[in-house]
Amino acid sequence: MTKPKMLLHVCCGVCSAYVPEKLLPDYEVTVYFENSNLYPKNEFFKRLEAARVMAEKFNLPFITADYEPAKWYAEVRGLSHEPERGVRCVKCIAHRLDKTMSFAQNNDFSWTATTLSVSRRKNADQINALGFELAQKYKINFLGKDWKKENGEKISQNRAREAGIYRQNYCGCVYSLNTEKTTR
Repeated sequence: MTKPKMLLHVCCGVCSAYVPEKLLPDYEVTVYFENSNLYPKNEFFKRLEAARVMAEKFNLPFITADYEPAKWYAEVRGLSHEPERGVRCVKCIAHRLDKTMSFAQNNDFSWTATTLSVSRRKNADQINALGFELAQKYKINFLGKDWKKENGEKISQNRAREAGIYRQNYCGCVYSLNTEKTTR
């Protein structure tokens, strides 16, 4: 029996060190790196390379979306002082999932998912609500999960460490970087 095609949005190598193994028994997974929120630009390339390494470990096809930070900044304009998990994060996640689902719809994927909920910095309910809402817009399936459960974040961190890939210490945007710097 043929497995349904899934486009898996990944945010970094760490978060993609665990999720694919949970999906592969049931889906034909392709990794999609869409992260125009990443700052500075070299952060985009560090995380891209780490995600690519993990995709290779799972022998998965890997697609990189265009890096378009100007479009991302337009989405979050005026929200620089929002806290983590606030309105800015909702807009950021919606922007990336929207691009993921648009790509999936245009390329014959019947399912989408994201690794974003692996991180303790992110609210799985918030992410999944956005995913289900956008899935209706694009008439595509979204697999909403809290990948932190069953030690998902710990497993991801350990595997990333073992693989020797880049492990970041902030969510990714300039605002989360500034927040991380002020709380250290």
